[in-house]
Amino acid sequence: MAFDAFALILAMLALGMAFARLRAFPDNAGDVINRVVLYVCLPAAMLTYVPRLQLDPSLMGVVVTPWLLTVATVALVALATRVLKFRRDEHAVLLLCVALCNSSFIGYPMVRALLGEHALPYAVVYDQFGTFILLSTFGLYVLARYGGDAPPTAREVVLRIAKFPPVWALLFGLTLMPEQPPAWIASALQKLADAMLPLVMLAVGLTLQLKLPRDELKPLAVGLLLRLLVMPALAVPLSLAFGMRGEMLQANVLESAMPTMITAAALAISHQLAPRLAAALVGYGILLSLVTLPMWAWVVGLLVL
Repeated sequence: MAFDAFALILAMLALGMAFARLRAFPDNAGDVINRVVLYVCLPAAMLTYVPRLQLDPSLMGVVVTPWLLTVATVALVALATRVLKFRRDEHAVLLLCVALCNSSFIGYPMVRALLGEHALPYAVVYDQFGTFILLSTFGLYVLARYGGDAPPTAREVVLRIAKFPPVWALLFGLTLMPEQPPAWIASALQKLADAMLPLVMLAVGLTLQLKLPRDELKPLAVGLLLRLLVMPALAVPLSLAFGMRGEMLQANVLESAMPTMITAAALAISHQLAPRLAAALVGYGILLSLVTLPMWAWVVGLLVL
């Protein structure tokens, strides 16, 4: 683990929380910073790391893993709801917040900090071909079913994906971007990609909510357990079954261990689906992941020795 990168993560998270308490920034500062990351830093990271991707049959396992974990999520959340008698809106939030992890905004910086930048191309594949498409399909379906909206059409899903800037960068990186572009281009892209880590953690700190929903402790505990421990535990045998080795295996498991996607929780909140529970799953999930992610990095490190 790169200690300096992890120390920067903790420092920027603490700064963000301090600035939020002091009201040093406007209320929408976290959203603005996230948009900068989404439209500038994330595409730069795609163009930097995707051309370095070495095509391998086992790479398909990285694509499939988040989809299989979503199937497991549906089954496990249904079981928990039946046994613990969760409300309908709690069930919906658990489906969203367990199935959809923060594999980009938090995933990329954490994979780089814990595994090194050579593992980042696999994180990009996991995120763009797995989590992002799941958000645009499974996520929208859950919102439509439990939030009262009309189910999205295939055209709406395709347009949503096509309008996402990192997708353009991904396609360009896979087709036209050389692995070794001119030095001035490579340097500029690297600097923009490097800015993602401090900006993301600052934005997370600014928006972090730790209000404990006392009447929703059971679904909160179930959601955190499934998202931070069960999903990566399932990803380990899946990775081995697909023949993954080395950094590919490590990145696949570590991405599966990421906390809840902030966007998924925000969508649940906007649809009035157990908003306190959704916010708590993000807040406590991020803080607990600062312990569980290094633990999983150590575990998968043993597997590749």
